[in-house]
Amino acid sequence: MTQFTIKYDLEDRTARFGEQIIMFCKSINETTISRPIINQLIKSATSIGANYMEANGASSRGDFRNKIFICKKESQETKHWLRMLGVYDSGLKEKIIPLWNEAQSLTMIFQKITNSLNKKV
Repeated sequence: MTQFTIKYDLEDRTARFGEQIIMFCKSINETTISRPIINQLIKSATSIGANYMEANGASSRGDFRNKIFICKKESQETKHWLRMLGVYDSGLKEKIIPLWNEAQSLTMIFQKITNSLNKKV
């Protein structure tokens, strides 16, 4: 598998994840409690793909490492907001679980990339 294919797949995967989060959030009844959680969730989830795109255009190895680390942090934050939505409305848990699992997978992918970059220093 070439570097380009790997890059493209992760670009697409992070974009699709952001899209899934947006569609999920559109289905939630907004209240004074849910609105800030939804806003934070959308920001963190869509930031994963945006930062990955920035990483691919990084000006240096250090810049790439920093952007990948931000991707990991945003993935972790997304898991937090998904958990808070589950507390807000336990009826959402069935829809939240696969999204949380994808955020966890992305976290692990970005951690692996970070680890391999740190070994090459």
